Amino acid sequence: MYRNFAEEYSVHEDARAMIRKLKNEGIQLVWDRLKEQEPQCGYCSLGLSCRNCAMGPCRVDPFGEGPQKGVCGADADVIVARNLARAVASGAASHSDHGRDLVEVLSRIGRVDAYTVRDVEKLKRVAREYGIDATKSVEEVAFQLSQAMFEDFGSKKERIQLVNRVPKKRIEVWEKLGIVPRGIDREVVEIMHRTHMGVDNDPVNLLLQCLRASLADGFGGSMIATEVSDILFGTPEPKKATINLATLKESEVNILLHGHNPIVSDAIVDASYDEELIKLAKEAGAEGINLAGLCCTGNEVLMRKGVPMAGNHLIQELVIGTGAADVIIVDYQCIMPAIVDVAKCYHTAVVTTSPKAKFRGATHIEFTPENTHEKAKEVIKLAIERFKERKPELIKMPSVEPVELMTGFSVEAILNALGGSLQPLLDAVKDGRIRGIVGSVGCNNPKVKQDSSHIALAKKLIESDVLVVDTGCAAVADAKASLKTPEAAKLAGDGLRGVCEALSVPPVLHLGSCVDNSRILVALSAIANELGVDISDLPVAGAAMEWYSEKAIAIGAYFVASGLLVVLGVPPPIYGSKLVLDVLTDKVESLTGGKFVVEPDPEKAAEIILNHIEEKRKRLGI
Repeated sequence: MYRNFAEEYSVHEDARAMIRKLKNEGIQLVWDRLKEQEPQCGYCSLGLSCRNCAMGPCRVDPFGEGPQKGVCGADADVIVARNLARAVASGAASHSDHGRDLVEVLSRIGRVDAYTVRDVEKLKRVAREYGIDATKSVEEVAFQLSQAMFEDFGSKKERIQLVNRVPKKRIEVWEKLGIVPRGIDREVVEIMHRTHMGVDNDPVNLLLQCLRASLADGFGGSMIATEVSDILFGTPEPKKATINLATLKESEVNILLHGHNPIVSDAIVDASYDEELIKLAKEAGAEGINLAGLCCTGNEVLMRKGVPMAGNHLIQELVIGTGAADVIIVDYQCIMPAIVDVAKCYHTAVVTTSPKAKFRGATHIEFTPENTHEKAKEVIKLAIERFKERKPELIKMPSVEPVELMTGFSVEAILNALGGSLQPLLDAVKDGRIRGIVGSVGCNNPKVKQDSSHIALAKKLIESDVLVVDTGCAAVADAKASLKTPEAAKLAGDGLRGVCEALSVPPVLHLGSCVDNSRILVALSAIANELGVDISDLPVAGAAMEWYSEKAIAIGAYFVASGLLVVLGVPPPIYGSKLVLDVLTDKVESLTGGKFVVEPDPEKAAEIILNHIEEKRKRLGI
């Protein structure tokens, strides 16, 4: 029974092994909790429930036999649009607050010892975009850039700065629709205002504000987060690494880096090389200190430092089940509260680090720019102490070998691989060796067999000569399936295979964490500018086959607003409104050039994308 259960919920043997082990030990997992919730609320799944005020909660009957309006008079279209808008606001706020945290660190460069600028050239380049004199000292340029970026969060400007990277034609589209983002926080606050009872009750008007807030994320908060991370921690360059649960080492102190923001994880990586701490670990009986990443914090240090990756969202409980995880240190986002409960069954310590993300039952060690070095060492010492408390009878590592991958494909790294110019890539697209480019992004969702849709989509696309770039949990999925090595080019079509072999790169390129979807926006803007067309004219698309989070809704929205087809593998909660569904999957295309398509079957999703790419090629005459 346990074996069948494991095979039903993951495509990976390392995950299956841990599912069987934890089930045998009587530990509840995410799939168990999902079953306990079934059948899930039909009103909520369709977006037809509302609890925005104390006159409710209300719901609208999708069959027309019960209530058709809430107490205030809001109908299905308004309720669904308001709920979607609040999800976009939450997603945009999450990525953007991540970016703000990094800008706060940037503002302290030269004032605290913990952080330095590791990519001075990028600092100067981005500073010049903001109209800052880049000839001044690094500390002064960093401070002035931070202050200019802080202004992007407010509402002093007519538009945030980095939207100027897109083609003029795209700006004109946004201006016509009135969705040019004015300030990151302003657009999020405006959604919350509009969705209060008695404010915006035009569902189409609400959806336009969804697009505006999402653009404030994509070209604001997320893009700022990526750019400042590169400035502070280094712009990623291609490198080799390993991935899966076998990256944990039974003979060493294991620390898992989990969450999304590299401020903490980068400090832990640096501290792990401390000779005194390594000596303490050996005195405790370990052979050394081993780090492994989870989710997007893992992607951040994987991209920049080659730190091994344990897995993505649905691995976080299972990694504890190895019995060899000594500390899981978290920052924020996508961290299941359940890991604290699972950790209680083992010796593992869960360490929280942010005042905005505390977990009941976890150990809180708060990191600030001033105390980072000290606290990083404290966490490693805690891990060494927990190593001494391991229970040998509970340790069971999966019988698999770590999978190799190539990572580090920032936009700058891709340009370097192309010899400093986009022309080789454009030539390959024009002559058909590369039919198009697809961004595969998003999460894991326990409603979908772990990583199955991500991997199936990527394989179908590359065999059709479509270059895949991926981020977040999708990137981890494709890496574990061995799609991120130059040798994987053998799985691609003749055209893409030839390009990959000539450049010694994989057919699926790892662009980073989920905020690094902004790298895709930067790349597409540069390609469109080079060709003198709009982003919506390009043979490109996006896909989020296993998404679950509100951040993913915001990401999908800013891709649609930028002119892309976006295929979702998990239906969003909009089916309760024919109007909202029709706007987002059809009519919005005439406004922005992009739209959503919902298709859970990855083979069918790939066909939709391929047909879209061929239509775009035809219109471009290539």
